Amino acid sequence: MACVERCCRCCAEGRRHSSILYSILRSQERQERQERAAPEGEAPRGCPCGSRRRVALRSPQVVCKAASAVLVKTLRFVQNVPCFQELPLEEQLLLVRSCWAPLLLLGLAQDRVPLETVESAEPSMLQRILTARRHGEQPPPRVPAPPPGRQHHGPHLPSAGEIQAIKGFLAKCWSLDISTKEYAYLKGTVLFNPDLPGLQCTQYIEGLQREAQQALNEHIRLIHRGDEARFAKLNVVLSLLRSINADVMAELFFRPIIGAVNMDDMLLEMLCAKL
Repeated sequence: MACVERCCRCCAEGRRHSSILYSILRSQERQERQERAAPEGEAPRGCPCGSRRRVALRSPQVVCKAASAVLVKTLRFVQNVPCFQELPLEEQLLLVRSCWAPLLLLGLAQDRVPLETVESAEPSMLQRILTARRHGEQPPPRVPAPPPGRQHHGPHLPSAGEIQAIKGFLAKCWSLDISTKEYAYLKGTVLFNPDLPGLQCTQYIEGLQREAQQALNEHIRLIHRGDEARFAKLNVVLSLLRSINADVMAELFFRPIIGAVNMDDMLLEMLCAKL
């Protein structure tokens, strides 16, 4: 959006080149010159607008069905953790609501669920501006993005940048060839997050997270004796989960098959059911 605004300002300032198309072509020429001048091996810095393109799943029925199965399996794993069962229901629900998305993503990585996407046919803001000017209409109004953490109202296709973050996480997990036990310890670390506001059993949950990390470290020392950096690499995997938006996960993996969904209600129902 910022790139489009800059293009519009440049057109307004230089009346002799009032065509948006001229500005686009000039921008493309500059980018090509920069790419030719860039040192070998260094990726050229292009306009970040490409990361905002809207994308959708290539096979939504297949992928969403697999994601639903992984979510059920993930909650079954959580319910079978004895220490989790000892927590009050309110604490259980608070933990699950806050971490279902990263747990689901770990499960997708563990089951090696492929994630193939295609660009949406939805026109970009630049295309809408060009079309409006061609027909002598007013450019479409700028729609502000929803604040972080706010639920989207209506269909919202994830952007290419959001999908790339998910794909990057999956690729990182697959490159490390994470074992079943390592996934379990990673899930335990994610599940028992003592930093959530509203928790009452903070010290107990903090101890459980510390135990999960210690168990992961001991397992790595036993199985991967020659890879001293593996523990740090797996913690980098956990850090990548912070960039994953739960709303994006819900829109991507559940809206295509069940429509608008309240994840809090669904998680409560699943948590209280015998999966």
